[in-house]
Amino acid sequence: MKFNNLSITYFGRMAILVLACGFSTDLQAQRFPGRAAQKLDPIVEQIVKEAKDNSELEQLAFELLDVVGPRLVGTPQMTKANEWALQTFEKWGIPAKNQQFGEWHGWERGISHIDMTYPRQKSLAGTQLAWSPTTNGKAIEAEVIPLADFKDSLAFRAWLPQVKGKYVMISMPQPTGRPDANWKEYGTPESIEKMNKNRDSLSAAWNNRIKATGLAPYSIPTVLEDAGAVGILSSYWSGEFGANKIFGARSHKAPSLDISLEDYGILYRLAEKGYKPKIKVETSSKHLGNVPSFNTIAEIKGTEFPDEYVILSAHLDSWEGGSGATDNGTGTIAMMEVARVLKKVLPNPKRSIIIGLWGSEEQGLNGSRAFVLDNPEIVEKTQAVFNLDNGTGRVANINGSGFVHSYDFMGRWLAAVPNEITKDIKTDFPGSPGGGGSDHASFVAAGVPGFMLSSLSWGYFSNTWHTNLDTYDKLVFDDLLSNVILTAVLTYKATEEPKLVDREKRVLPADRNGQPATWPAIRQPRRSGVGY
Repeated sequence: MKFNNLSITYFGRMAILVLACGFSTDLQAQRFPGRAAQKLDPIVEQIVKEAKDNSELEQLAFELLDVVGPRLVGTPQMTKANEWALQTFEKWGIPAKNQQFGEWHGWERGISHIDMTYPRQKSLAGTQLAWSPTTNGKAIEAEVIPLADFKDSLAFRAWLPQVKGKYVMISMPQPTGRPDANWKEYGTPESIEKMNKNRDSLSAAWNNRIKATGLAPYSIPTVLEDAGAVGILSSYWSGEFGANKIFGARSHKAPSLDISLEDYGILYRLAEKGYKPKIKVETSSKHLGNVPSFNTIAEIKGTEFPDEYVILSAHLDSWEGGSGATDNGTGTIAMMEVARVLKKVLPNPKRSIIIGLWGSEEQGLNGSRAFVLDNPEIVEKTQAVFNLDNGTGRVANINGSGFVHSYDFMGRWLAAVPNEITKDIKTDFPGSPGGGGSDHASFVAAGVPGFMLSSLSWGYFSNTWHTNLDTYDKLVFDDLLSNVILTAVLTYKATEEPKLVDREKRVLPADRNGQPATWPAIRQPRRSGVGY
């Protein structure tokens, strides 16, 4: 019997899956109640012992974050990171290679100084944006002016000659440097409401100011430098004390600098009240032409199914405001540590284990997307992909990425993990496929069961994600150790499966317009470029 070209048995199966999804949290609680009498697989016991007794997480973090530092694509530090990862894997007896997938505009930061010279002297807290043009080691002193308020684009064009020979501020000055949580803790209801109204009013006015230029925000720096501006100043506050988002420059001739909220506010108030502040900027960054971009790929060869794979996924590259600690140094060192533990405990797994440390994730998953397209024979026979990429916290959520049978096989693999690790993990099966937030999405688009092991926040998005505060001191090693044990056990169980898991995809619900939703498509990587 047919109904809208679908069989009744199909609807029966989907009804069962809906029920399973509805009770996934309850079943999770039944499966992982934290029972003291849990009987662990002997291999799992060895994994736990090795991970706890001989952890190299702190040493790996030191070498990657303090010695190598941030890993912006196209920089010498990214090259050093690829070489460091290669040497580390080889030290553990794990064959590895750096697989080129493209090239990027090369850039080296160098030393920079930003000082206010008038109306008083003060060293300013700030940094060049990634790929920023340089002053070539010369100190350029000039007046600072804010982007003016315009009625329309004609008024903006008439004002443009005033920027010649000046540093131009293009960000809204913040009315407060205190996070919302700080206001909530200490402010009165009246003062909080007043501040919120003030901030909303300023934001609306600034957005209208940008709109009146007739330009997209990212186009403004180019127009200003073409009009003779000697530098572009911005301040992208994250909403937390001392944290600014640090991304890439949109200028091509004039240096682009991010200034801390506090110092940006000083300059803005001085300029607004007619004091004509001056700053002196000296940078020695270098443009290096096009340089190769790599993924670092390591492999523990399987014995029974050597041409079938489980992939440990993390991106090695980072932005450059801090040292790329929680995005994604934590994912990198955790996956490397998983490889070390498994190599010692399980040197001859049934399936091959690939560790993929991807490049240029921050510019659009370029490394992992290239790997998917360049290695179809691996993608075709990949059992599962486990991805770590959202901070230092212990894994708290696992989504089935839209694979119908993920509840079955992921449920079995999770059941083998110690209860102390899984007791607070929430699952969503079959879940939905991710659209491209991290590297597992590159594999999901190709029909491979890829799972984001989502971590507790620890203030990730406001404190460390792409900020100047993303540094070693923010790491929580106890949580990282938990993630190593979880991922190592999941990987072990995935390698032990009698056969490759069923990749059946769920029927996705309609989108907000009532149109049938479609599975994410495989996307082409950017194999060359600069900036965004």
